[in-house]
Amino acid sequence: MPHNLKVTYREAGQGDEVLVLLHGFLCDARCWRPQLTGLSQNRRVVAWDAPGAGGSEDPPAPFTLVDWSHALAAFLDRIGVERAHFLGLSWGGVLAQVFCQLYAQRVRGLILADTYAGWRGSLPAETCRLRLARCEADASLPPQAMAARWTPEMFSAQASSTLWDELRPVIADFHPAGFSLMARSLAETDTTVQLAHIRAHKVPTLLIWGENDQRSSLSIARHMHAQIPHARLVVLAQAGHLSPMECPEAFNAEVHAFLCL
Repeated sequence: MPHNLKVTYREAGQGDEVLVLLHGFLCDARCWRPQLTGLSQNRRVVAWDAPGAGGSEDPPAPFTLVDWSHALAAFLDRIGVERAHFLGLSWGGVLAQVFCQLYAQRVRGLILADTYAGWRGSLPAETCRLRLARCEADASLPPQAMAARWTPEMFSAQASSTLWDELRPVIADFHPAGFSLMARSLAETDTTVQLAHIRAHKVPTLLIWGENDQRSSLSIARHMHAQIPHARLVVLAQAGHLSPMECPEAFNAEVHAFLCL
């Protein structure tokens, strides 16, 4: 399986400490604008476009979260990052968990935001099946129809129209093949083993959730917190699924405090 795929990325700041940002599906590095700006003082912050998203190359099928983990390791080698903190949002949080088990020596700490223990590990089997079927059907939608269909699920009811306007073009630029592969990887993944690894090795971990997350409920956050008892769980009031975009100041403050421990 090729892992040296073309990968585009954005970065800000400099320093020995590195924070790597892993976006969710239907997102890319543009969704991390507030974090690239707000967390790059005294550290290097890198936001990749995962293979199958943004300006990066589509991976071949089949492609699993193990394959994305190897692709991430190869990408980090190319940009000269040996060890880092990893902040994963939604799908990116599941990737961070798998990467941590495969490349534990490269992980200084984990921040898992509005994520899952994989869909298979966090959702009833029928819900998981329906989500995957919907994603595979929606992958054939025109770009603007895709943006109109999915944007409302990503924020709380209190989100501003400015946020909607910022996210719509990102979703409209989705890769049908990459989106389908990411959805399938979520549906096929249960990270119970990875959570046990994080717990056993006491990897420093912060969990951040939007109070009004429509896609990954607080019950999922609490279940993951129970699996990683040394982690801290922070709930951001009135935020939805993309809490780093919707509540950037509060989100960044929690991340900054964690990184400074």
